[in-house]
Amino acid sequence: MSNSVATKARKNAEKVLKKSDFQLRVKEINTIESMSAGTAIVSGLTHAKINELLSFKNGVIGMVHSLSDKGAGVIFLTNADSLKAGDRAAQTNQVLDVPVGNELLGRVINPLGQPLDDKGIISAKQTLPIERDAPSIMARLPVDTPLQTGIKAIDCFTPIGRGQRELILGDRQTGKTAIAVDTILNQKDSGVICIYCAIGQRLSDTARVINTLNEYDMIKNCVVVIASGEDEAGLQYIAPYSATSIGEYFMSKGKGVLVVYDDLTAHARAYRQMSLLLRTPPGREAYPGDIFYLHSRLLERATHLRPKFGGGSLTALPIVSTEAGNIS
Repeated sequence: MSNSVATKARKNAEKVLKKSDFQLRVKEINTIESMSAGTAIVSGLTHAKINELLSFKNGVIGMVHSLSDKGAGVIFLTNADSLKAGDRAAQTNQVLDVPVGNELLGRVINPLGQPLDDKGIISAKQTLPIERDAPSIMARLPVDTPLQTGIKAIDCFTPIGRGQRELILGDRQTGKTAIAVDTILNQKDSGVICIYCAIGQRLSDTARVINTLNEYDMIKNCVVVIASGEDEAGLQYIAPYSATSIGEYFMSKGKGVLVVYDDLTAHARAYRQMSLLLRTPPGREAYPGDIFYLHSRLLERATHLRPKFGGGSLTALPIVSTEAGNIS
């Protein structure tokens, strides 16, 4: 009797198994191991990619900055005070991108493309990744069209061309930002789209620049990207790359673009802070080479394109602060 019951039960089980479609699903469990000042070490990200976005609870956004056998180094792009060790992280399988288009003209945004003014949401129809390869040599044209700053001494002795990179170097409070703002104002009737990227600056200083652009009715041809000194170091780190991607959109449409990075010293400081917290060697053996690569990779995207590739130009005016004239 028992054998017949067991046989019947086995046959029923076999019928159920044949009708069922079982599939093995492997799911990674990603956990925050440690946190420190806008950075975190997350374990379990075995298939993560550099610059991949991660989502955390309460809408916190992070980005994979480094990978190691101990876990992934993550930088937070929004305030992460609500997170703690042990919280879960979810992969998005997306790299960080920024909205681009004419909808951004006249707007003040953060590096994520979120508005910081009171003009409503930005309904951009297109996005571009913040990290993009610089145009190849064959896609470039020689620099042959001047971009005048409006300052006669500079235009006579150090002329700047569209598609060029020209460093503004000097100590604090020596008028570096004033030169950049004057150059932006001088493009009012030239058709050049201007992008002012404030990195690690005081909000009062940035507000003064915005008021100047409004006063001379230049804001309508500008995009202002702000990552203030009060923001996360990760947001300051991605700011110049976001501004460049916005400029590359207009360049691909055949327009002249001027991008001002104010300033890259603060960008290097934010990167150094992230490197120290994520246990990446920031000393003599790594940090100078790293930051040189970061900035050269950024500025190589400034160029004058051939008509086949859009025919536009992107001119970069990076600002770097020195201490007592020391440029080492």
